[in-house]
Amino acid sequence: MTDTPQITDAAFAPIDPDALFPSERSRHAPRILVLYGSLRERSFSRFAAEEAARILTRFGAEVQLFDPRDLPAPDSAPTDHPKVAELRDLVSWCEGMVWSSPERHGAMTGIMKSQIDWIPLSLGSVRPTQGKTLAVMQVCGGSQSFNTVNQLRILGRWMRLLTIPNQSSVPKAWDEFDEDGRMKPSPYYNRIVDVMEELVRFTLLTRDIRDHLVDRYSERVEDHAALSARVNQSKAV
Repeated sequence: MTDTPQITDAAFAPIDPDALFPSERSRHAPRILVLYGSLRERSFSRFAAEEAARILTRFGAEVQLFDPRDLPAPDSAPTDHPKVAELRDLVSWCEGMVWSSPERHGAMTGIMKSQIDWIPLSLGSVRPTQGKTLAVMQVCGGSQSFNTVNQLRILGRWMRLLTIPNQSSVPKAWDEFDEDGRMKPSPYYNRIVDVMEELVRFTLLTRDIRDHLVDRYSERVEDHAALSARVNQSKAV
């Protein structure tokens, strides 16, 4: 059952349990970036994001919220635009993220998608999101829906993020926050606590081994093939 002539032996790496349990682990506070998907003055996705940030801080995380105002539309500005550079620096800094979006027309908002679209899959040889953790949340204007969190999960997979199992969807968000933008006590608030608790746990578990977790045979094959082509290429004449 081990006859696999299709495999390139030089790129094949047996599973190493020791690599999953490093003897030395990071001791700094987990670094979490929170994104939200609305520019309204009374933005329930921002309110939910701010509640998540408070809870994360209670769990000992270092938290940054990105303000998407003045972020240009994707591809409409250079990557050194101040807001684009700020977002990319925060993505490189963080070890985990929270994405909080309203559901509009059955989908995430353009504001939410624009932020994600500005995050590159790679910056030179560095993949800024690979192996980092992600929690997804949505707020709804009416009955509870999961369209947006499902879409965010798909994007998280494409960004090579480790999206945690739990998630939050707040229905009738206009009735779940008070005049000061604070979330009222409810099972929906309790779920956000659950999600942030899980996010911090997964971040602590995986941050020191994130590159190992998403190291891929197929990419090692490509790297090996490129190296072989370069080493064995004919001399220029």
